[in-house]
Amino acid sequence: MSFKPANKIQDLQYFGEFGGVNPSISDSSTYTFLSAKTMFDTFEGNADGCYLYSRHSTPSNLYLGEALAAMEGTETANVTASGMGAITPVLMQLCGAGDHIVSSRTIYGGTYAFLKNFTPRFNIETSFVDITKLDVVEAAITPNTKVLYCESVSNPLLEVADIKGLAAIAKKHNLKLIVDNTFSPLSITPTQFGADIVIHSLTKFINGSSDTVGGVVCGTQDFINELRSVNDGACMLLGSTMDSLRAASVLKNLRTLHLRIQQHSKNAHYLAEKFEGLGLKTVYPGLASHPSHELIKSMLNDKYGYGGMLTVDAGSLDKANALMELMQEKNLGYLAVSLGFYKTLFSAPGSSTSSEIPEDEQKEMGLSDGLIRFSIGLDDDIERTFEMMKSCMKELNII
Repeated sequence: MSFKPANKIQDLQYFGEFGGVNPSISDSSTYTFLSAKTMFDTFEGNADGCYLYSRHSTPSNLYLGEALAAMEGTETANVTASGMGAITPVLMQLCGAGDHIVSSRTIYGGTYAFLKNFTPRFNIETSFVDITKLDVVEAAITPNTKVLYCESVSNPLLEVADIKGLAAIAKKHNLKLIVDNTFSPLSITPTQFGADIVIHSLTKFINGSSDTVGGVVCGTQDFINELRSVNDGACMLLGSTMDSLRAASVLKNLRTLHLRIQQHSKNAHYLAEKFEGLGLKTVYPGLASHPSHELIKSMLNDKYGYGGMLTVDAGSLDKANALMELMQEKNLGYLAVSLGFYKTLFSAPGSSTSSEIPEDEQKEMGLSDGLIRFSIGLDDDIERTFEMMKSCMKELNII
């Protein structure tokens, strides 16, 4: 029987303090105790169900963490103030001075900048490799390597990671495989293929309304306990705590994720086929022309599709910018970074979300000036959307 992540979310039951159908929000930064000993035990992490201070944890954060752990098939999870607030503590928890990381070369620009420019301050080095070539990945491993890092579907080039193959390499060399699954919640469950830790930016598809920044680390109870340790836990000491009100908001939106992902995927698949039919250089994992189409097909959970992200090459940055401006003018979406919104969002990643990557490295990985990254929205009439987009492309002589 295949893993059904939406069922895991659906099976959770929470009641509010007064019988509310939504759990009560713990709008407090600190908590009282009936005895001093309970306070001490809680500080040491030995008083289950008791709360000390909201940087440690809150009931609202634990509700959301439990739901996300259920979705990803992990023992537990820790929610954070942002996606980067999830990524950075995990890497700092697992790596110290002299350690080495092997990472996909096409990853979110913020993650790339952290690994390329920030962690070397702590004498942690990273080798960036073509994650689709397992022999290249394994060749990059050194005796000091601690972590193998990738995105299930990469930002922005939509390369697909062979999670099962990477997990086998990680196990062979005693590494932790960390997978950022931001682009493919519900569609792919990395732990089913051997990932040790799964990360999301909750800001994107999971929350879905572009009104909240958040992140999550899904993993074993032992590892999450390490992150939360008051003595040496990176989440605890770096302070990337999610606000309780935001956690409650994300939890409510999580309940419609299965419906939204299906519509995002349906619309993106339709547009990708139409764009490719116009002769545009289109990248979408659901297209047979995608080099990893069969691989991602083998990893998909039933019914959620290939995701809401696609790219089109407009030929040049000027043409890309002109097209995005015209599409925004015609109310076909917004010229904006981020993804997972109900409205289509588009940006030129080379000069925005991936601008941290030097130009020569962008070229080497195939990130062209004219590349437009689309996060396809929830349009009910996607056929009309396509006709209007095609009209914009004709007006600018892109097709």
